[in-house]
Amino acid sequence: MKERKILITGASKGLGLAIANKLAPSYHLILHATREDSFSTIIPDSTLLCADFSEPSQLEQFCKTLKKEHGDSLYAAINNAGLTFDKPINYQPENEIDAMLNVNLRAPIFICKTAMKIFQQNKTGVIINMSSIVGEGGNAFQSVYAATKAGLVALSKSLAQEAAALYDTHNIRVLSISPGFIESNMTDSLGEDVKEKYLNAIPSKRFGKPDDVANLVEFLLSENASYINGTNIQINGGLK
Repeated sequence: MKERKILITGASKGLGLAIANKLAPSYHLILHATREDSFSTIIPDSTLLCADFSEPSQLEQFCKTLKKEHGDSLYAAINNAGLTFDKPINYQPENEIDAMLNVNLRAPIFICKTAMKIFQQNKTGVIINMSSIVGEGGNAFQSVYAATKAGLVALSKSLAQEAAALYDTHNIRVLSISPGFIESNMTDSLGEDVKEKYLNAIPSKRFGKPDDVANLVEFLLSENASYINGTNIQINGGLK
């Protein structure tokens, strides 16, 4: 399985880094970050492919390089890169709106387009788009971010149906994952009273860990998950 390549965007920290560490023993990883110096951890037998997805020209070049240099053995694309600027939408500058749309939604769309072109050759491959619990339930001061994450769910379900419409037989799967509260710099910065409020709303009584999501990704890429397709998987400790 080592010859199979997997793209992970936003791989230098957080969920992306946890996913990379989990998959590194089994796959050759193509790791994305905005800049090469974003990586504080070196993952052996991996390839760095850097681009600022807020710049359409850099995204275009990224997709061309992905297809040209890795199209022969790309097995999966995990669209994890994302950003948010939390504030009321009536105070949200246009440049912040554009950045969220470009990084969180436009980039995954074009990476999915590139991956689907690659997968059509051998009719096999997996796309996992990282959505969020706020894409389903919304969240005050994250209106644009929530809209982009909801878009990833619709994109994933539509592409799964598209593969079925194009090919009589195939092993192309497209999924999305919606994490809830996962331990991160964001949760670390919450006040104790706010943490307690959120924890009381989570039936599992804890925040998730990045490895919880990484374990799910590892499973979804395996043959044991071959019948899971065109759906959004929540991983949130039961939070509604």
